[in-house]
Amino acid sequence: MFKPKTEEEIALLRENAILVSKTLAEVGKAVAPGVTTKELNRVAETFIRDNGAIPSFLGFEGFPAAICASVNDVVVHGFPSDYVLKEGDIVSADIGTLYKGYNGDSAYTFPVGEVTPETRKLLDVTKASLYKGIEAAVAGARIGDIGYAVQSYAESFGFSVVRELEGHGIGKEMHEDPGVPNYGRRGHGTHLVEGMVLCIEPMINAGSRGVYLDRNGWAVHTSDHKNSAHFELTVVVRHGRAEQLSTFDFIEKDSNIKF
Repeated sequence: MFKPKTEEEIALLRENAILVSKTLAEVGKAVAPGVTTKELNRVAETFIRDNGAIPSFLGFEGFPAAICASVNDVVVHGFPSDYVLKEGDIVSADIGTLYKGYNGDSAYTFPVGEVTPETRKLLDVTKASLYKGIEAAVAGARIGDIGYAVQSYAESFGFSVVRELEGHGIGKEMHEDPGVPNYGRRGHGTHLVEGMVLCIEPMINAGSRGVYLDRNGWAVHTSDHKNSAHFELTVVVRHGRAEQLSTFDFIEKDSNIKF
């Protein structure tokens, strides 16, 4: 079960969301050919702790790092490692914070240097599908409306939607009800009510929607080893229009990142 957040709770979630947004921007500044994903993790953890928060992913159900760093065919939950990013890669940074008893959670997939037109299209469509989902996250609608908006947009470009993973509510716990699938039927699923706080996070594959779990028990790969992109924002369900708590503005004003 879930209940809407109070405005006081939303204010605390907003603080976390802004911190996560700024952390993603710091990671984006570090993304470049020759950089390891372990270094991206160091940048994020240092920034989070320097701002008085805790990296909530670190130790969560045994996860060994402060961020998920998922490269190319890794959909989500990649371990930061000594892997050296190279020109043409993409890397998704998924980051969580715990501050004043509440959580933050957002993700962004960064191009590493110049990427192919096909990869650029995957990134653009995945991010746009997220905003389509956010447009559907209004009081009086249903969870299925969000999933339908994401799915119909992404699939119209020939991409596929991962179905084994989904977005979620957020609050004192990192993952709360309701689940937010990236596919669905309009008019079906949980009713959306004013004050619900959701993490909407399309995970879109360049090829088939099939995935498999790595032997490490965490990283999820595409079955055909084609690229996957992942973008996530935290929003509040409102009447008429959802309110974004996290933002990509801090990332996209940085001229070092190529769009």
